[in-house]
Amino acid sequence: MADDFFIVQGLGGKRSLSGELPVRGSKNAALPAMASSLLFDGPLTLSNIPLIGDVEVMGEMLEELGAEVKRNSNGDLVIDAQPVRATSLPRELAKQMRASVILAGPLLARFGEIAFPHPGGCVIGARPIDLFLEGFQKMGAEYEEADSVYRLRAPKTGLRGADIFFRQPTVTGTETLLLAATRAHGKTLLRNAAMEPEVVFLAELLRASGAHIKGEGTPTIEIIGTEKLLRLPAQAGAPRKSIAVIPDRIETGSFLILGALAGKDISITHCEPEHIRILIELLRTAGVNVEAGKDSLLVRAPIKKGTAYKSFGIKTHEYPGFPTDLQAPATVFLTQAHGEALVHETIFDGRLAYTKDLVAMGADIALWDAHRASVKGPTPLRGRELHGPDLRAGLAYLIAAIVARGKSVIYNAQLIDRGYERIEERLKKIGVMIERVSN
Repeated sequence: MADDFFIVQGLGGKRSLSGELPVRGSKNAALPAMASSLLFDGPLTLSNIPLIGDVEVMGEMLEELGAEVKRNSNGDLVIDAQPVRATSLPRELAKQMRASVILAGPLLARFGEIAFPHPGGCVIGARPIDLFLEGFQKMGAEYEEADSVYRLRAPKTGLRGADIFFRQPTVTGTETLLLAATRAHGKTLLRNAAMEPEVVFLAELLRASGAHIKGEGTPTIEIIGTEKLLRLPAQAGAPRKSIAVIPDRIETGSFLILGALAGKDISITHCEPEHIRILIELLRTAGVNVEAGKDSLLVRAPIKKGTAYKSFGIKTHEYPGFPTDLQAPATVFLTQAHGEALVHETIFDGRLAYTKDLVAMGADIALWDAHRASVKGPTPLRGRELHGPDLRAGLAYLIAAIVARGKSVIYNAQLIDRGYERIEERLKKIGVMIERVSN
């Protein structure tokens, strides 16, 4: 899998794709939900879990800690973390993705200690963990760092509730401290907290299982800690039920952009349109024909053949603003829209590096600094050999290759596999000419 690559035969600007694209469960909701299993008194069953690389790595980390992880025949993921006794994250696995740090919250809360390496993941700029460490310190923990390994220890009496203000909203930081606070003594307030749907999902999962949480989806979340382990809610006359992970809004938005650029009639199903409202509104102002249902989106080619889309500016922002994870696919859209637009990346300082490859494909993009680029369109794209730098840019390359004229080869397929389940099989069903090649 590590050496796999994709070969894509582009459509040369034709809008010929049609069919249905079901959205899988959210990667960024599944990973913290899996980490929460460490706080449960028995097996946690999660449904709608995507078959992706990051889920596999998180499962392997939990197993290394001592948990039992398995998939049922119906696809549900069952995690029993009761046997866990280890408190040191496996170094090589933890360095494969940033979300590994989220395990620090429940492990510290349950066992009073944790050791983990500096988390890894995509190379998209500085991703410091000082906000995590400061939050744990306010809850009474002490830490030391040696050889890029952080060791934290809670007081003998356990973590205590604290009033924590994030200098900047952080999704993973909010989720990590939310998990820790469920077993801290007293009340914890998370202020300037992230409001993303994935945070809301985690809070709802925990509350439904016995945690005392309110305020998720707002800048202030209140948690009253409890010493009791969590339990999945039971249905009347039935065993404990599974929890369904919410649809992936980044996958939804990426499919919507693909449909706008190359679709004749594409239905995006099993999604939550409200979670990408900002993208839908921007695409509509650009002239994209989008119909939104309760859990589906329909995107069609313009009614009048030859109608060109209008460009629009992008400034990434925390939810409900424009998601940084959709910035690269949206930039591909802008290369095919009329006008000039500024793309302003405010979250990560290395996330525009991929634009040089779009320029090599024929795009007219000027990179002004680490955070700003201007895009002039429309420009025809040509097939190229591309090396995906991260999973989000990797999918943007796939979209660009589908739009382009000629053949493209996209290496580092394993990065795309981290976040998108069997993407080539799903794209083939709507008419994309794509093949996976394994060395």
